Amino acid sequence: MYPKKELAQLVISACYQFNIDTVVISPGSRNAPLTIGFSNHSEIKTFSLVDERCAAFFALGIAQQKQKPVAVLCTSGSALLNYYPAIAEAFYSDIPLVIISADRPKHLIDIGDGQTIRQENIFENHILFSANLVENPKFIARNSQLIGEALQIANSQKGPVHINVPFDEPLYETVQEMKTFHFPNISMSSLDNSNINYNKLASIWNTADKKMLLIGVNYPDEDLHQLMDLYSEDDSVLLLTESTSNLHHNKAINAIDQLIFSMDDEQFKELQPDILITFGGMIVSKRIKRFLRDYAPKHHWNIDEKKGTNTFFCLSEFIQTKPVDFFNNFNKIISNKESNYQPKWLKVRDKRRIKHDLYLSKIEHSDLKVFEQILQQIPNNSQLQISNSAIIRYAQMFTIDSSLEVFCNRGTSGIDGSTSTAIGAALASDKQTIFITGDLSFFYDSNALWNKNIPSNFRIILVNNSGGGIFKIIPGPSTTNASKYFETPHCLTAEHLCKMHNFEYLRASSTKTVKEQLNAFFERAEKPRILEIFTPSMENHTILKDYFKHIK
Repeated sequence: MYPKKELAQLVISACYQFNIDTVVISPGSRNAPLTIGFSNHSEIKTFSLVDERCAAFFALGIAQQKQKPVAVLCTSGSALLNYYPAIAEAFYSDIPLVIISADRPKHLIDIGDGQTIRQENIFENHILFSANLVENPKFIARNSQLIGEALQIANSQKGPVHINVPFDEPLYETVQEMKTFHFPNISMSSLDNSNINYNKLASIWNTADKKMLLIGVNYPDEDLHQLMDLYSEDDSVLLLTESTSNLHHNKAINAIDQLIFSMDDEQFKELQPDILITFGGMIVSKRIKRFLRDYAPKHHWNIDEKKGTNTFFCLSEFIQTKPVDFFNNFNKIISNKESNYQPKWLKVRDKRRIKHDLYLSKIEHSDLKVFEQILQQIPNNSQLQISNSAIIRYAQMFTIDSSLEVFCNRGTSGIDGSTSTAIGAALASDKQTIFITGDLSFFYDSNALWNKNIPSNFRIILVNNSGGGIFKIIPGPSTTNASKYFETPHCLTAEHLCKMHNFEYLRASSTKTVKEQLNAFFERAEKPRILEIFTPSMENHTILKDYFKHIK
């Protein structure tokens, strides 16, 4: 059974021919022709999620893991607007997401008809391409061209595209066979690496005494990982990796804030690099950003396929290529240089680590202590999804096992959609997925649990500090009289949500009970599980501030 509407058949055929095998559908009427077609297609897997915001982040999580486009489909009107947070995240995180929206025909827009808004080009500031189709047989060639271009861009440029599909009534007529369509190959410009002057860059590199590599969000890549080994053996190079970089080395600085917190002006000048190379996505650490803006390197080279990011306001060279391609070429023509730069700062790192361990061994139950316990217990070779705000910042303070793959929605760094993304990622991965989240992020996205596709080995660790602990940590909010509006204090728990959505629920509120619950938490079960850990809201920030004083 397929939709009778030729335009719906055209869109479905295009998705299949361009290798889209997963479509997340939100219920509606105007999108009925596409819903009928996708759900009856033998080569396309479909999921139904009623909340469009959750649906888009769920699809984002699947695309994040598959590294290929996933489509979301909704009805007309405000339903489409709920996709926007996930679209913005996909745009800034380079994740291929195909937005397919049903629409009213043009003659029904702005005349007072129900469920109509101006949908054409609605995401223009955060979309790679918008295809606005027309339901008219005369426009089949034009529609084919637009759909083909949209899907090729999603594949080649790794980001969100929007296909807006207007349907007039009737919407539910069906036929037994679909027509065959052919889509033109659109010429896409490929990366031109010939303009990269490797010899010039190498001559600058080989004479510098202090070089720094700072790596942000990065999908696990074994080839890239091996290419970084060369730099760890060069005493003039300091390698800084964030948890989301998925790069590990025993000579890397992997807890950046632990190293640079409370440095004085003299130490910052000693750390200031001559050359900074950055690649990967967004940087979590605000302190490293502030440092590199205040103590700018002479040369900042950013390596990226799509855009040069001037995070530190001193970008001197945008190298438009894949990082793995750049280092494959660059590593052949550079040489090591004698320097005290790396040895000096690795000694500082090691001293901070000793103080870190000593402080953690003495503190009471708190957010910081909980993270130590969690990261010690997570099974090897798992996928770790982390929500934003204080949660990702706590994770950055620890050495995470190199067998774990770490992901976080850092494109826009919002708390919305983190749970939905983690569930999508869990569905698309062969590995067990563990999601660590804060209470505000969790409750904000609680409709994520309204999903019948959640794997039984999915685990959520919910750190509940009663509302927005980040605002006790960052400077500013505590100096005002509006703290309750920043922090969102509450007395909510996840227990009843677990009952409603068929999760096993566990709770802990002390160092002892956290340890007891974690012992069996990750084992096989018939249902997904949530462990809710309650921490002391009034003590967490004091323990964290004392931590940074202790490791100085």
